[in-house]
Amino acid sequence: MSLSTYEPWSLLDRFQKELNRLSYHDQAITKSDNDSSNIVTSHWRPSVDIREEHDRFLITADVPGVDPKDIEITMDNGILSIKGERASQSLEEKEGYKRIERVSGAFYRRFSLPDSADAERIEANSKDGVLTIVLPKHEKVQPRKIEVKS
Repeated sequence: MSLSTYEPWSLLDRFQKELNRLSYHDQAITKSDNDSSNIVTSHWRPSVDIREEHDRFLITADVPGVDPKDIEITMDNGILSIKGERASQSLEEKEGYKRIERVSGAFYRRFSLPDSADAERIEANSKDGVLTIVLPKHEKVQPRKIEVKS
């Protein structure tokens, strides 16, 4: 008698991966047909955390394998957009790969920012595959005492 791991969801996982593969193939065909109504905006979505602190908002995105030069961050009308691309690698069957799960291609994320975010002082850096975007908040207007002169 041999022991084997029972994975009840493995068949569904394989089915999902096959659907994704077919969908990706369809998207590649659509891109070459010059039909602008079916343009694919993203091949994958990096995971993102958004945290509000006392004086800033902090956005961290997991973008392993993405060169910081290939990331574009824009701010327009209160919408922060992050675009980039992870270069694809052509893998040959003879290299011994049994499974390929790392997705490559373009990504695109958009976030609505609150009015308290100061768009003029946004900073971004990337280290060890983690993109960090710092959005300082506007300084609150402090009440001031006005001296009455006689």
